Amino acid sequence: MTDTPEPAKPHFRSDVTVELVKSAAGDADVLFAARVSTAGEQSLEEVTKDPERSKGLINFLMRDRHGSPFEHNSMTFFISAPIFVFREFMRHRVGWSYNEESGRYRELEPVFYVPGTSRKLVQQGRPGKYEFVEGTEEQYDVTTRAMEESYRASYEAYQEMLAKGVAREVARAVLPVGLFSSMYATCNARSLMHFLGLRTQHELAKVPSFPQREIEMVGEQMEAHWARLMPLTHAAFNKNGRVRPIGGVRIAAFREVHLG
Repeated sequence: MTDTPEPAKPHFRSDVTVELVKSAAGDADVLFAARVSTAGEQSLEEVTKDPERSKGLINFLMRDRHGSPFEHNSMTFFISAPIFVFREFMRHRVGWSYNEESGRYRELEPVFYVPGTSRKLVQQGRPGKYEFVEGTEEQYDVTTRAMEESYRASYEAYQEMLAKGVAREVARAVLPVGLFSSMYATCNARSLMHFLGLRTQHELAKVPSFPQREIEMVGEQMEAHWARLMPLTHAAFNKNGRVRPIGGVRIAAFREVHLG
């Protein structure tokens, strides 16, 4: 006779994790795509001829917002974060593909989000013109206690329903959005730049953004991976105000050939 395994005990986290699991992305991908308008199949040979000219072209493309050359690459991330982060994340649809773990097909693990003491808790000001400031020790204590108690109660209810034979897809309804989930997210540099422009705050950004801190934590880790893969593109993104390029490329190719 085998013993029934003990249900897993709730685990609480204040971090998120992002792993780059696959990539086909480099600055050269931008260069050959941009130069094909005038060089045709010889655009592949142009990639390594003149590094400074290549750097200048990438900066020009970014500055004048010629976006299509930044789409010829791919990055796949494995992300672990609270469900409420993914619900914001999946508002980004163009240039993104997602696959998330399913509460219908597997029993969900009791891993929950509780903000750490570095997470600003208090919102001040009116909508559209507010800021977040540090919480008091009492506010951090009540937040931690209330969340952990709620998480434990919801997971006990979930386990009780499963033990009675209730389907996973029904029982999961009692679980909160602070539950951790995991997903694969695949994008190209252009779609990632759009994400970063909206979901991170940065001193070099021309257009201010006010993301929720937890999704910004994801964005910061994704950006670090991308910066290592495409350093010239990342540098041009920062230099030009962290605004994603949106247009085509034929004008850019014309200018490189005729204006140098």
